[in-house]
Amino acid sequence: MSAEKVIILGAASAMAEALARIYAAEGASLVLVGRRPERLEEMAADLCVRGATVEIAPADLDQADGAAERLSAWSGGAPIAAVHLFYGVLTDQTRAEADLGYAQATLTTNFTSAALWSLAAANLLEAQRRGVLVVVGSVAGDRGRQSNYVYGAAKAGLGALVQGIAHRLALRGGAAHAVLVKPGFVDTPMTDHLPKGGPLWASPEAVARRIRKAADGKAPVVYAPAFWQLIMLVIRLLPAPIFHRRPL
Repeated sequence: MSAEKVIILGAASAMAEALARIYAAEGASLVLVGRRPERLEEMAADLCVRGATVEIAPADLDQADGAAERLSAWSGGAPIAAVHLFYGVLTDQTRAEADLGYAQATLTTNFTSAALWSLAAANLLEAQRRGVLVVVGSVAGDRGRQSNYVYGAAKAGLGALVQGIAHRLALRGGAAHAVLVKPGFVDTPMTDHLPKGGPLWASPEAVARRIRKAADGKAPVVYAPAFWQLIMLVIRLLPAPIFHRRPL
């Protein structure tokens, strides 16, 4: 593992940091990518103590120009074991409906740029014939709901793209593969404006353990925690006349 690189895009998120600590315990060689260099430095110091080799790469991931070249540079010529994509913003639905400029900005972050980084990573992994792309989507993408459909639309589009990448890589042979992870409610700073508590909420650490397992598995879509697969199946199957009477 130490000779290969694990690149984490959006490394400063709570789930990404929890995952990085799991990799650190394995002695992984990590590349932390994110907007805030001071935060990445703090994480790097902690992860080195935990057993990792760490490099930081400050970057605005909304800017996906030269994504493949940048990923290659961050790997330093070493094989890439995994590319994990975490970054995104939780869209204010009411504001997005009224402010189309804001809606466009969040769609760019949550779909357009994320899709381009995913495609670039897939190309590199296919070329080396191994490694995994793990993209964090959301259960919000499973069915459009009035409470978060702009965010959900971006996650739905990204999910379809990652599933297509997984299909493509499976048909090309080799050991490269892709995984879409769909978390439900996670107790992170991004969800601090929501009422928390109860069985539907998961910790970043619990979701990170699920993500780490998914990276080594072969399932192209993984819900985190697993019970969200059943919940979202029920929501998807609700007939429209019933669904449209529920303020979900």
